[in-house]
Amino acid sequence: MEKLYLITGTADLLERLVPLGVKLVQLRVKDAAPADLRVQTIRARECCAKHGAQLILNDYWELALELGLDFVHLGQEDMDAADFGALRRAGVRYGLSTHDDDELERALALDPAYVALGPVYPTILKQMKWAPQGVDRVREWKSRVGQTPLVAIGGLTPERAVGVLHAGADSAAVVTDIQLADSPEARTQEWLATLRDV
Repeated sequence: MEKLYLITGTADLLERLVPLGVKLVQLRVKDAAPADLRVQTIRARECCAKHGAQLILNDYWELALELGLDFVHLGQEDMDAADFGALRRAGVRYGLSTHDDDELERALALDPAYVALGPVYPTILKQMKWAPQGVDRVREWKSRVGQTPLVAIGGLTPERAVGVLHAGADSAAVVTDIQLADSPEARTQEWLATLRDV
């Protein structure tokens, strides 16, 4: 699994950053009209295909099926409504969010392509009912998930990402550290350079 897991809120940003060498990217569009979401997803799919990157669509598993995408990410609430049988039949892989022991057990029972653990550090992305998990929890989760890849998310910077990868995470997911940077392009290049030799 790629060490850098970029999460972008728009197709615009994805189209700016994937050409820099990002190979794993999630499109996480919030509060968009269905038509706009569809257009952004198609643009993201085309950009990723052109640059040899893996696109993961957040939440919208039905749209992923409709558009022939091969990877989705689902949070715990999304899992309640998702048709995992339909996803499996279509060959769509899925990553699942986890925050506590019960959620981890539930996720692993569904044989995901990866599990995400977060927030590892304090995050400004959204209000969380969970306290920061810390690097020790990353180490514990990795011992529990076995061969299933582990994605660490929440409050990561390039330096913190090195720490979570050393603790056993297979991939470090980043949202705000890049999205809110003065130059998302320059920050993405910093991330790629920092993680290249980890």
